[in-house]
Amino acid sequence: MLQLDNISVNYGGFRALDNVSIHAKEGELVVLLGANGAGKSSIFLTISGLNKASTGSIRFGGKELVGMKPSSIVHDGVVHCPEGRKLFPGMSVLKNLLLGAYVHRADKAGVNRTLEEVFSLFPILHEKREVNAGSLSGGQQQMVAIGRALMGRPKALLLDEPSLGLAPLVVKQVFEVIQKINQAGTTVLLAEQNAYAALKIASRAYVIESGRIVMEGDRDELLNNEQVRKAYIGA
Repeated sequence: MLQLDNISVNYGGFRALDNVSIHAKEGELVVLLGANGAGKSSIFLTISGLNKASTGSIRFGGKELVGMKPSSIVHDGVVHCPEGRKLFPGMSVLKNLLLGAYVHRADKAGVNRTLEEVFSLFPILHEKREVNAGSLSGGQQQMVAIGRALMGRPKALLLDEPSLGLAPLVVKQVFEVIQKINQAGTTVLLAEQNAYAALKIASRAYVIESGRIVMEGDRDELLNNEQVRKAYIGA
């Protein structure tokens, strides 16, 4: 289980997260809903060790993550796929993917097996493996970003706004792959503004506003919540 208890984060005098408590059980797909700037990315950066929590605890598999190096957090199975993809555009698809396996680089056979698994999920990436990542379409670049995260062999995968800027058909394809990743046993924490698409594949969800969790519930509960529908689904 991935569990955050009373996590607060300050950026100078600004409190980005205020006593956030969320959890994802092993094998769950949990959605974090919120507008741009609500604090979704801050939660992910804090779990990943890139932000320093001022208060609270983050535990995964019984181990405390607060204070650990980001590379050690990845090695222990928590991998972050950031908003905006953060690819190296002048490097090939293959090299971008292999960067995700850096903490496992000594296990060359294992890296190759994981690479084949990524190519089976995203056949287009095998076809374009020698092409520079910057020349791909937005949807293909998002596939590279997710594939790179999978190269870290996540037990818990943090996906930050994977549908951002993508056409509806591509969003559908990306979410189908996310669902496959989850069904294969990986715990997924998914931060999204596209509430309808995210909730359709989730088991539970949290709503964050101004750095605070303001609502939580199972998928159907939030899909049918009038406040959530007006704010995030447009119904």
